[in-house]
Amino acid sequence: MLAQIAVDHPGKRIETYFQDEARFGQQGTLARGWAKRSERFTAVRQTKYDWLYVIGTSCPRTGHAVGMLSPYINVEVMNIFLELFAKKIPKGVHVVMVWDQAGFHTDKKLKVPTNITIIPLPPYSPELNPMENLWHYLRSHYWSNRMFEDYGDLCDTAETAWRDTCLDAATIQSVCNAPYAQAQ
Repeated sequence: MLAQIAVDHPGKRIETYFQDEARFGQQGTLARGWAKRSERFTAVRQTKYDWLYVIGTSCPRTGHAVGMLSPYINVEVMNIFLELFAKKIPKGVHVVMVWDQAGFHTDKKLKVPTNITIIPLPPYSPELNPMENLWHYLRSHYWSNRMFEDYGDLCDTAETAWRDTCLDAATIQSVCNAPYAQAQ
């Protein structure tokens, strides 16, 4: 399939990106922690219900990642994300974006820019998307065992986590490593 995409886009370098979205909120995630012997590790867990979506895409080969925060997710938000991402693609590159088959990914109103080709993952196969590893990393390192004052605090925390992690190419290459996607 990648060979045909390369033929369809002569003179372009083909880069494979994986895309996914994660819901992050005040309910939080409990993660393991260290405690002295004979003591229990304690962690906070809120019962408030604000949340936001972190929408992201990354290239495990180059470590490049682009993300966006949104209070909800639908086809209009995905169109905004694709438009934003298309502007971040260097000249001379055509992106193959691999993503799941969520309803807003398959909607007829989806507008895919000309410098992106979509390849859907098989149904019920999140283990094939290395972005799932990134969400696990962010939850365990930034989003777990904490309280968030309000929606603004959620946004600040998500933005800080993204900046600290996803703007570091080496971290993305490590966390989102997908050996099956290496053979290009």
